[in-house]
Amino acid sequence: MNKEVVSTNNAPGAIGPYSQAVKVGNFVYTSGQLPINTQSGELIEDIKKATAQCLDNVKAILEEAGTSMDRVVKTLVFLKDLNDFADMNEVYATYFKENPPARSCVQVAKLPKDARVEIEVIALV
Repeated sequence: MNKEVVSTNNAPGAIGPYSQAVKVGNFVYTSGQLPINTQSGELIEDIKKATAQCLDNVKAILEEAGTSMDRVVKTLVFLKDLNDFADMNEVYATYFKENPPARSCVQVAKLPKDARVEIEVIALV
């Protein structure tokens, strides 16, 4: 199987030696997406708006890879503070209304740029 790098200007560029996503076979694997507004470069602090921005960034990458949010099979959510879980989950649920993917959600000591949330996904192509 070949590995294809996926990149779009509609999501924040990589801030290190990694790709926004990689497509292998029938799957696309995104890198963790921070709540960075692509237009302004602003890091969003409010957890609800931050969650939406992370998922909008994921959505843009998936579309570039030829797939969509309804094809996501697994998500991994990293939270700076697990007390933000309910607010994150409220917004997250609006992106996965039917047949939601499997998910892990963990609290981490620190995220890049001191973000409050980071989300990565695996999706079918």
